[in-house]
Order: sequence, then C-alpha cells, then structure tokens
Amino acid sequence: MNNTKHYRTIRSFVKREGRITPAQKTAFETLLPIYGLPTTRLDFSDIFKNQLPVFLEIGFGMGQSLAEMAAAFPEINFIGVEVHRPGVGALLQAIHERHLSNIRISSIDAVTLLTEQIPDHSLDKIQIFFPDPWHKKRHHKRRLIQPAFIQLVYQKLKPQGILHIATDWQDYADHITAVMDQESRFKSLNDAEKLPREYTWRPTTKYEQRGERLHHVTHDFLFISKRPLFQQEFFPSDPDNNR
Repeated sequence: MNNTKHYRTIRSFVKREGRITPAQKTAFETLLPIYGLPTTRLDFSDIFKNQLPVFLEIGFGMGQSLAEMAAAFPEINFIGVEVHRPGVGALLQAIHERHLSNIRISSIDAVTLLTEQIPDHSLDKIQIFFPDPWHKKRHHKRRLIQPAFIQLVYQKLKPQGILHIATDWQDYADHITAVMDQESRFKSLNDAEKLPREYTWRPTTKYEQRGERLHHVTHDFLFISKRPLFQQEFFPSDPDNNR
C-alpha cells in the first residue's frame, strides 16, 4: 500500500516499561502464547472460531476495563493492543482467572498491527480510551489522533463501524474535535443516539478516577464511519434487543 511508510511514522505509544511483578512476568511469558495474536495476517473467524463482531482497543493500560467489557459482553470478540509489559501481563492474568474466551492480545505497536495484520473493513469498533495527551505544544504532533491515523482507522473499520475516543484533557478534546471536524468520512453521534449498549458503555478506569480527583472532565467521542456510496443511517443492531 502506498501510504504504509507514512502510517509508520505515527506511533501509538511511548514505551515506559515501569516495574513488572513476578506474576505479571510469568503471565507474559506463559500466557501470551495462548491468548496472544499470531504475527501473520489475521483471520478473526479462525482466531475466535465464530463470526461475532470484533472490537479493537488501542492502549488498554493495565487491562482491567477491557477484561470487564469482555466479561460483560460475551457476544463480542475483543482484541487489545498494548506495548506496556506489566499491563499485558496483568490482562493475561485476568483473562486466565476469569476464563475469558472472547479476548486476544497483541503486544506490538497499534499502527503496525493495523497496517500489517488487520484486514481492511473488518472491525466493528475501535476504542481509544485516554491516549497520551502530550501536554507540551511542541509534542502535539506526537498525538495519536491525527488525520493520517484517522484515515487508517476508517480503512480498517467496517462501513458504519464505530470509533470511540475518551480523554480527560480539555486541550486534547479540542484537538480531537478539530481533527474530526475536517474528516468527512465519519459522522459524530450525539448522545450515542440509538447505539446498543455494547457500543457505548465502558467501565471507569483508575486513570479516569485519578483525573476526577483532579477535577478533570471526561469527554467521550463517538463517530460512525459512513458508507462508501450511501449516507443513510444504519446501526449495528437493534438497541431494544440488547438490554
């Protein structure tokens, strides 16, 4: 693909390893081969042994909220991508202890995963909760939410797939709004209009709770990708059947 090199200039993370506990290290080494994704082009029906919708979470941190979502919605297949080894180890522990069969993990950069492994128009939802805001103005170009990345997201979502972004930094919320206002291939969904609960609900994370103590306001953005040829409304399922 002609734009591959351009996409690879984006990085979804800064690798801050931190301390990994013995239990997390053991989980990373012994459970990632079981619950991790292959390094080849992905076939979701083969990986999950079903045809259920697939949600991708970029940067799941310590993984607690992603494990809760997978437990709450067994009818959804979840993929989590995170390079922070303690977080990957913690989520692997949770998957194993809670016997979650609908979640798989990748520990590579999300842009590499999207570009090289995930087929086009295959994801029902991409969720990005509390990405690094890169506070200093000279670092704003490092923010994940940029026009080139949104183009890649659109390419990987199914027609009328959902993009869900959350941030508790007002400056980053303004940045997201500015980027998406220029993006004609997505429509903003006001108040999650008509979407079923599994496409809108997320647990409150520890990071978010810390922000609330600092009086940060959390902003949730929901966008639906437009059909290539038609603009009529369509939603993944009837909300009345998902309560």
